[in-house]
Amino acid sequence: EAIKRNPNDAKLYSNRAACYTKLMEFRLAMKDSEEGIRLDPNFIKCYLRKGHALLAMKDLGQAMATFGKALEIDPNCQEAIEGYRQCSLKSTDDPEEVRKRATNDPEIQQILGDPGMRLILEQMQNEPQALRDHLRNPAIAQKIQKLIDAGIIGIRQG
Repeated sequence: EAIKRNPNDAKLYSNRAACYTKLMEFRLAMKDSEEGIRLDPNFIKCYLRKGHALLAMKDLGQAMATFGKALEIDPNCQEAIEGYRQCSLKSTDDPEEVRKRATNDPEIQQILGDPGMRLILEQMQNEPQALRDHLRNPAIAQKIQKLIDAGIIGIRQG
């Protein structure tokens, strides 16, 4: 009812997203969160609601990115810090789950299907120092980061 009366208030969409989350209607929660973000890109609650919905749907890469956007708005937001941390911890779980998530992400599929990227990934596997050279190209760096975020690529220090 409130949204009908004032369809331009991001807070109302955020509140309804919270209700949808409690009802475990995560897609609807995400939709309302996105509408709230569209109406007020600086209203952090919508990012938090969206992040929690994505986390519940096990879309860790998108959830992490959403919590990251919340942290850009308020670097001290404890809820965003905790959400980001949860995503980081869960993204290191079972390799079968990582593979399943990757096969459901069209962007990951596109990157892995690109013959040029496959060549680069093979080269990185055989010559780890080649990573440094490839990261100089912003387009390749972005794709590599996406694969790292999805848990497809693991980087070891040392």
